[in-house]
Amino acid sequence: MTTSLSFPIPSVLGSVDQYIQAANRFPILTEEQELSLARRLRDEQDLEAARELVLSHLRLVVSVARNYMGYGLPHSDLIQEGNIGLMKAVKRFDPDRGVRLVSFAIHWIKAEIHEYILKNWRIVKIATTKAQRKLFFNLRSLKQDTGTLSPTEVAAMAQTLGVKPEEVREMETRFSGGDVPLELGPEEDDDHRIAPIAYLADSHAEPSAVIATRKRDRLHGEGIESALEKLDARSRDIIRRRWLADDESATLQELADEYGVSAERIRQIETKAMQKMRDSLAEYV
Repeated sequence: MTTSLSFPIPSVLGSVDQYIQAANRFPILTEEQELSLARRLRDEQDLEAARELVLSHLRLVVSVARNYMGYGLPHSDLIQEGNIGLMKAVKRFDPDRGVRLVSFAIHWIKAEIHEYILKNWRIVKIATTKAQRKLFFNLRSLKQDTGTLSPTEVAAMAQTLGVKPEEVREMETRFSGGDVPLELGPEEDDDHRIAPIAYLADSHAEPSAVIATRKRDRLHGEGIESALEKLDARSRDIIRRRWLADDESATLQELADEYGVSAERIRQIETKAMQKMRDSLAEYV
């Protein structure tokens, strides 16, 4: 069984409102239609089936993206990132799991939007671990206004989120930390006010700074990779997961349980590997 979704493709429309109207016109698939399309995609790599699965769920992305409009980011960008999550979900969807695509896709859609918000909220990332990301979004949704939280509110929110009060206070501080513009706007032009751009030094062209930057880039790139290659597989894995992980670093105990040794033994391997890497990196410094 196939479906016929012969409506204008939203991507060629001019505004967000037009896009949303077009997305909402695509029919919702029945379970039978959804399973048929998903099996065609999985078994035959049918891109037309993938297209129809995506188009029929665009309204879901619009609905999810609407919940994140309070972060000061364009609604169109939120929808676009959500659509990427939807396409990833369609690609990974297993029709024989007994779960509808809408339930499976919503997690991928939210994940892409979350990642986009965290990357664009401020130049300096405010949430770098899984726990901080969870706190970031929960705090944002629970906080009702832009005022400073009272000690009682902090305690109540910490209890609700299952974190320490100081973690809530720290994240709130990151929320409230405003960005400072490099230059004053036309309406702020004042002989008595000096914008940061007037006193921030540009050291990029200074020879010693250029050399130092090149050394650092070489050290961070080929130097570390070269040093890692000189370690045995276990030591290399421990160093990567302890010091080079993009997300949360593994603990000594986690690695000990995995390798069937004590945490102290993992620490010894780590120390020995770090020393070997320092010796390898000496030529890059």
